[in-house]
Amino acid sequence: MLLSYLRTILLYLILILVVRLMGKRQIGEMEPAEFVVTMLIANLAAIPMQDSGIPLLSGLVPILTVLGVQLILAVASMRFIAFRRLLCGKPVILISEGKIDQVNLRRARITLDELTEHLREREVLDLGQVQYAILETNGQISVFPYPQYKPASAKDAGLRVPGQSMPITIVSDGRLLEANLAVAGRDRAWLGHELRSRGCPLQDTYLLTVDRKGSVYFIRKGEGA
Repeated sequence: MLLSYLRTILLYLILILVVRLMGKRQIGEMEPAEFVVTMLIANLAAIPMQDSGIPLLSGLVPILTVLGVQLILAVASMRFIAFRRLLCGKPVILISEGKIDQVNLRRARITLDELTEHLREREVLDLGQVQYAILETNGQISVFPYPQYKPASAKDAGLRVPGQSMPITIVSDGRLLEANLAVAGRDRAWLGHELRSRGCPLQDTYLLTVDRKGSVYFIRKGEGA
């Protein structure tokens, strides 16, 4: 029984490593080939997990082989456009200049109901407002309304908006992130001053961030609970 637990934990860690090597993508952002590889690796890992009579190495070899093939295909698809189109396909225009391309819609096996449902998810109720809709290779549909139907930006309104600065997390759930403290150009003395000014020790701090402009965002543990 203990051996089964150890095999399962080891395979789990190896799968995490394999997924990390494949790159950071959400399931909905995967290309068809990547999704197939992910499903295949999961099935290959399940076999030695369920049957302790199968040598662990017999389960690892197919997984590493599939990973190697995937990495080779990924490199080849980055270098050769024709190969990338063969492996991943190419974007399909579903709406062009406000007109639905019925031929492409049928080729993509997308119904009109599915298209309008996706437009509603983008808060588009009128098909006449859509200039372009493109089915991307990852299965997502990009929607581009006509300029007059796009929300006005600050530039359109003639407003001058100060640039944003990405906040850096210094404390997360009572833990100090030393590396982020250095990235933010701050030190422990600065952090101690900020916490003392708020009367809150480190262990009771839920979140503390600071941006390049020095703006601090602070949440105490238990606030809003």
